[in-house]
Amino acid sequence: MSNSFTFDISTLSAAMPEIFLLSAIVVVLLLDLFLTKSFKQVTYYLTQLSLLITGLLAFNLINEPQTIIFGGSFILDNMASVFKVFMAGATMVALVYTRHYLTQHSLFRGEYFVLVLLSVLGMMVMVSGYSLLTLYLGLEILSLSLYTLIAIARQRAGAVEAALKYFVLGAIASGLLLYGMSMIYGISGSLNINEIANFASSSTLDSREALITNFGLVFLVIGIAFKLGAVPFHNWVPDVYQGSPTSVTMFLSTVPKIAAVAMLVRILVEGLGVMHAYWSDLFMVLAVLSIALGSVVALMQTNIKRMLAYSTISHIGFIMLGFVTGVITGYGAAVFYVLVYVLMSLAAFGVIILLNKQGFEADQISDFKGLSKHSPWFALMMLVVMLSMAGVPPFIGFYSKLFILQQVVSAGFVTIAVIAVIFAVISAYYYLQVIKSMYFEDTDKEVKVTAPMDMQLVLSINAVLILVVGLFPDFWMKLSVSLF
Repeated sequence: MSNSFTFDISTLSAAMPEIFLLSAIVVVLLLDLFLTKSFKQVTYYLTQLSLLITGLLAFNLINEPQTIIFGGSFILDNMASVFKVFMAGATMVALVYTRHYLTQHSLFRGEYFVLVLLSVLGMMVMVSGYSLLTLYLGLEILSLSLYTLIAIARQRAGAVEAALKYFVLGAIASGLLLYGMSMIYGISGSLNINEIANFASSSTLDSREALITNFGLVFLVIGIAFKLGAVPFHNWVPDVYQGSPTSVTMFLSTVPKIAAVAMLVRILVEGLGVMHAYWSDLFMVLAVLSIALGSVVALMQTNIKRMLAYSTISHIGFIMLGFVTGVITGYGAAVFYVLVYVLMSLAAFGVIILLNKQGFEADQISDFKGLSKHSPWFALMMLVVMLSMAGVPPFIGFYSKLFILQQVVSAGFVTIAVIAVIFAVISAYYYLQVIKSMYFEDTDKEVKVTAPMDMQLVLSINAVLILVVGLFPDFWMKLSVSLF
């Protein structure tokens, strides 16, 4: 491994997914300019092809030796490769659902798909970032793309308001994160994660250096907590989820969470892991507040997107508990949880989009009334998703919570585990509300499912996986732990 800039074959191969995706973005953007309205579907298919090839390139790099390139600012390891495969796959699934939504609401534009590809590129840079500067660069590419995606429905006041809220709050959080990074850089003299780790573990730190490092750490935690949507930095989550077009909400609530966890691992676990005793206390408070507030406030929601927003906040709390433990199995349980959450959330929003019709957003829990009578198969799919999110066995959502709680108890935080279980039981109520609407309430209007066959097929596979993966949870948990 060398910290010098060398552009040999190994350097290019380590960054090949990003290089290809950037090239694909340029091609898709330019080609879309010359496509007439009747050929706009070509942009969608090119986007899917680009993501497929990117995912295959990343998959091909799994189990390759760890490589640090570009002057120590970019790392290729198993965690990066596996996360990239999951991000490419999850985005492909999200776009299958998205195409139906965009068509129904007259939002089918080439720039939508270019922005999605740009956001994926930003996430991939975050996942492989091994320098504070690279991580911030990836974060800004992702954030700027998401700001624009949220506001893509310009004629909707709610979408523009959501974009402005996310932009203002996101800019403040990015500023705080950058301030924390500048303090760490100023005191350590390096942007490289490995060199920061060596500095933090130095036994010669004086009180001034320790104080500045701790201050920088606090700002880093605030920035990461905002990107995850943890309490008390969650104010943007419900408003943005509700105001955004449903397809954007689906994307925003799923794939970027993987990148945020990757950034957390790079900065706090790999860079400042020796200071775990300091940042784990902050994470413990944020996790308990997120689980409690997310579970309780969701009970009062009638808008299903807003309900899922508070549900997401609660899930983020569980993910953060995995990092509180300070052990590899705890980190692995957190990674397992976030991947399971992405799988469940995609299916949940997929069913919501399935019920959308031209000029109609199925975003109220009452819109699911009588779904079991008019479309029993997709009512069953939503039933599976809701039970899994509630943590009912044998669905995968149960095991994701179980593995986190096992690690929390093993680390000696029994009281925290009990609190998490209590609020997990409370949260089951709002998931049961959706099930009640589908199976026990009637509606005067007929609930028609008019989605294309590819969406119905992918959604069915998505929901079935929640059950099938739940039959072999240990395999996936061991895979998550092996990434560290």
